[in-house]
Amino acid sequence: MTIPTVPDLIAQVNSNINPQMGDDNGRSLYSRERYGRILFFFGSVIAHVILWDLIGGRIPLLRNWVRSTRPTRFRRWARRFRGLAVDMGGVMIKLGQFLSSRVDVLPPEITEELQGLQDEVPAESFAHIAEVLQAELGDIDERFAYFDEKPLAAASLGQAHRARLYPNALGESEVVVVKVQRPHIEQIVQTDLSALQLVARWIMHYRPIGRRANVPALMDEFAVTLWEELDYTSEVDNAERFAKIYASTDYVYIPAVYREHCTARVIVLEDVESIKITDTVQMTAVGINPAQVADLLLDAYFEQFFRQGFFHADPHPGNLFVRPRPDVVWPSGNGSGPPSGRPFRIIFIDFGMVGHIPDLMGKNLRQLLVSVTQRDAEQLTDAYNNLGFFLPGADLERITEAQETLLDQIWGRNLLDLAQPDPKEIQELGKEFRDILFDFPFQIPQDFIYLGRALGMVSGLVAQLDPEINPWHKVEQYGRELIRTEQQAQDFTREALLNLIRPYLEVPGRVRRIIEAAEKGKLKVQSVPARETQQQLDRIDRHIGQLSWSILGAAGMISAALLYLGRKKE
Repeated sequence: MTIPTVPDLIAQVNSNINPQMGDDNGRSLYSRERYGRILFFFGSVIAHVILWDLIGGRIPLLRNWVRSTRPTRFRRWARRFRGLAVDMGGVMIKLGQFLSSRVDVLPPEITEELQGLQDEVPAESFAHIAEVLQAELGDIDERFAYFDEKPLAAASLGQAHRARLYPNALGESEVVVVKVQRPHIEQIVQTDLSALQLVARWIMHYRPIGRRANVPALMDEFAVTLWEELDYTSEVDNAERFAKIYASTDYVYIPAVYREHCTARVIVLEDVESIKITDTVQMTAVGINPAQVADLLLDAYFEQFFRQGFFHADPHPGNLFVRPRPDVVWPSGNGSGPPSGRPFRIIFIDFGMVGHIPDLMGKNLRQLLVSVTQRDAEQLTDAYNNLGFFLPGADLERITEAQETLLDQIWGRNLLDLAQPDPKEIQELGKEFRDILFDFPFQIPQDFIYLGRALGMVSGLVAQLDPEINPWHKVEQYGRELIRTEQQAQDFTREALLNLIRPYLEVPGRVRRIIEAAEKGKLKVQSVPARETQQQLDRIDRHIGQLSWSILGAAGMISAALLYLGRKKE
């Protein structure tokens, strides 16, 4: 690891402090103080890791002590970060909420200490919130018949208040939630991101990380999405898009948005507060089975990832609720609570942070899912490689062997087993594939910052709802559906090609000569297709646009089609 000198760090800090942070001298001083606090905290953590885990862990006399004290040290640093995040708010809260949800990866010493961040965000005074409302909407008394000054919830970038609209033409007075951005949040985000960018460059000095992940680039991607989250107009658009996606489903509900009352800093939406998705006690009390919630939450995200290519990227517990379906009558029970299995809906809120999956990336994700379903390690390696998970020059054959062994060992296990693997199995894998672990030819693709974040948070939520859930059931379900879809597409293509070449099958000798010429690379296209054949060609082109049949001649088209079908039969 290349450790920067103290003068170098001071120079980096001074070069990154923007003297224009803030809109006056007071705000500028506040921003500088905030910037320094973030750098001091993460600098302390990095120094601690270097001294104890990287250096002390290699000294024989200290190695055992370093390992035995690691949980205590983790808990202490997590507690310090929690205090810092609560005090500072902003981006620090978002970072802490993400870490607290990773119960499937991070040690419990960290996640348990950070759990409270979901509910501990301090509220802004209503006097400051009223200034934002006045600037965005004018006189709120003209907009709302009632406005509760006590916040319903406080988040990292804004806070929510309950209000009531004036009666409409039908005499209905809707209860709504008004989401308002915090004052000066733009300057706060700018300061936090600037500090974290510097921390990202510090981390790049650690060669194993710097070789495998462009941390500053990941921070850039995070910054872009965070600035988009501050544009409430985009959030309204996202909410309406999700509403269309789930319009015909019974298990997901998206709150209505009152666009006429929305601005770039204020959103007014339907009040949908209900049971928090991690409150399994309350779910059970009303007859909802948490295991069914876990199953349907996976359904919702598999739909978003593999079919829509558009997903809710901030699934922390404060953004997800569970509500019994009001249209289904359910017995109240015999004094011990209603029977389990009550129908419900999962409610999503806060659509500021969303992810988009490009077509090429989505294709490789689907290939990954199909590969796992078929337990095809070679195809799985290809999918990972196409997604950019391996460093240039990685030994793909050896990686395939490792993945085949890993698939055999983890297939069919529940989330609890996957999150807490047997140390003996890890040791055996480490011995068998020591060369891969030593070389560690993996990297983090930049495009996966929000997909990986969402996957991790959903995995953590599902593990809390039902530790015994078998995720492979969903993998198989969606994988087989994708296989059936691809098979149907292949059948359609094969039938279309057969219809096209059927008139030529009456002259097998000519076809055979064409095939032989094509195989020897001596095929020459000299004729122009007849009008009837060209019409058939055009119809095929409309159905199979990617094949670009319109640029081929008749002879070339026929031979290619026959060769294709012949190889499929082999």
